[in-house]
Amino acid sequence: MTSAELKLKTSETLDPGFQPASLFFQHYDEQASQNPESTRTILALARPDGTCFHHSMRLLPDGGEFSELNERYIERTLKFLLWMQGGSRIHFCGPRRLADYLRATYSATGARVFDFGFIGQKIFREDLTVEHHDSAATLPPALDKTTTLGGHLQGCRIGFDLGGSDRKTAAVIDGKVVFSEEVPWDPYFQSDPNYHLEGIRQSLQSAAEHLPHVDAIGGSAAGVYINNEVRAASLFRGVTDADVFEGQVRNIFKDLAKEWNDVPFDVINDGEVTALAAALSLKTHSILGIAMGTSLAAGYCDPNGRITSWLNELAFCPVDMRPDAPADEWSGDVGCGVQCFSQQAVARLAPAAGFDFGNMPFPEQLVEVQMALLEGHTGAARIFETIGNYLGHCLPLYARFYPLKHVLLLGRVTSGDGGEILLETAREVLHAYYPELAESIKLHTPDETNKRHGQAIAAASLPALV
Repeated sequence: MTSAELKLKTSETLDPGFQPASLFFQHYDEQASQNPESTRTILALARPDGTCFHHSMRLLPDGGEFSELNERYIERTLKFLLWMQGGSRIHFCGPRRLADYLRATYSATGARVFDFGFIGQKIFREDLTVEHHDSAATLPPALDKTTTLGGHLQGCRIGFDLGGSDRKTAAVIDGKVVFSEEVPWDPYFQSDPNYHLEGIRQSLQSAAEHLPHVDAIGGSAAGVYINNEVRAASLFRGVTDADVFEGQVRNIFKDLAKEWNDVPFDVINDGEVTALAAALSLKTHSILGIAMGTSLAAGYCDPNGRITSWLNELAFCPVDMRPDAPADEWSGDVGCGVQCFSQQAVARLAPAAGFDFGNMPFPEQLVEVQMALLEGHTGAARIFETIGNYLGHCLPLYARFYPLKHVLLLGRVTSGDGGEILLETAREVLHAYYPELAESIKLHTPDETNKRHGQAIAAASLPALV
């Protein structure tokens, strides 16, 4: 499968070298289905608590001409599953050589050392391991856990969403928003947790001033949170001292709850709140919520209307298969979603669109591009067309792994006229390349207020009143 076979026909984008993972997987599946020697293979991702996800696929005969292709296929599949569903114990029923390849790649000395450490030790508190199985009968049984979150609108509530470039806060009374604000901040590389703590305190107090009293507080932030405990989060990536993290970060939200007289207080991953915002807005299920902001946040509401236990960290999931795809500055991997659906994507595409922003912060670059679009700058329009092109090709990839009927787009990148261009381009790509999916997947955007504050409002509905 050559680069030419994966290269887009639409060369008018600002990134004509983009090689969609959706087409890579599509071409591979076609080859496997036509090859009589292909075999059924299973990847199972298990967690310490017994949760386990199974993913089945057909694999071309291993060895010879398909060796390198199989490695690429199975490694990119595992990478996607690790960050979509999550698990520290990888079980592989397939060729032993490929199990050895995955074990070496996802190790302390392998190419995916970031994933090895982050998924394993930081999230699940154990080493990430790969075990080979000759038979599917010896795999751990599939077991998923879902929960019903949010939708609680009674009383006086505060909702907050902690992003990488701003804090969004909303005050809600019986489901009606009476106050919302967006405050810029720069938490990513702050080594002193007091920066985060004081910022969150300020936002909560600002919202509380518009309420007669506070019955509950709900929040969202990028990362993994278990029972309000910070397990791993980009928001606190600047806190590199392990003792400081343990002493001042891990229980930061539990400490805040005490300051507010222990009212019901729930904090979860921002992606899950994105999905909840989508479900509340559209009043339907099988929804993938995608928030394009400082990074890429995502969440999923399943066909039964429940939030899954999946990680849904699509920022790290591969979407671009070219070997020299843009690299994620945090994980070091190339072709990840964050480089296509965030302020980072806007900044990366800006020079090709005729902008010279120098070292201007990414949020400010986005604002400049959006203002230039209003003034008729053709390069600004092409930035959003290119991001829309990415999206149109990535939705089939997401549909490969998620039962999907609806997609709700949120975040600062989708605001204004740029968001409309992005959405229209995505629809055009779907109809041109994936006509069946174009009819089955519906794309949505909330109104402008919910685009910017929808997550904070949905977060407010998280806690149930005692």
